[in-house]
Amino acid sequence: MTPDQTKLSIEHCLERVAERPESATAHFNLGLAYSQRGMVTRAEVAYRKAVELDPDRVEAWVNLGGALMLQWDFQGSIEANGQALKRKEDLLLAHFNTGQAHLYLGDAEETVRCNRRVVDLDPNHGPGHYYLAVGLLALDRVGEAHEEATRARFLGHSPDPKFLQALDAADKKTESKSEESTGENLGADAPTDS
Repeated sequence: MTPDQTKLSIEHCLERVAERPESATAHFNLGLAYSQRGMVTRAEVAYRKAVELDPDRVEAWVNLGGALMLQWDFQGSIEANGQALKRKEDLLLAHFNTGQAHLYLGDAEETVRCNRRVVDLDPNHGPGHYYLAVGLLALDRVGEAHEEATRARFLGHSPDPKFLQALDAADKKTESKSEESTGENLGADAPTDS
């Protein structure tokens, strides 16, 4: 869609909202038009109106959560996606977005929980496996992080080079601890022949 077509789409959606101000669909479509144009603050307002008019409109809750995340309102994103999940528990995108918000908030356990649900719903979701690996690494579960990162790469998701560096550093730390432990076990006096 070209910028001119998007503008026309926004104008068209604004006309629909003016004609039917109590239509959740009209407000939702306006939110989509704003989102396509990158106008997230306006999209947020439209999605909020859509869920006010129809609280069971799960896609409006998910999109509201996305708009809030783009504005760095991670807690708001978690809450909006939570409203969607109350209404439809198996929404992969809502679980994924919630995991992303928890990642930004530094909550590794919730990042892992959300992305486990993502890969349970879709075992071939490369980004879900990747962010599961990120959470696992933050929890110092290096072996599991490796498995998930490998799966993500197999599914075509390219890990962030900084994550790979952190994973390598965690490997070296784990190897170092293992060598120290092994060295202590081997450090006992050897039996003598005398």
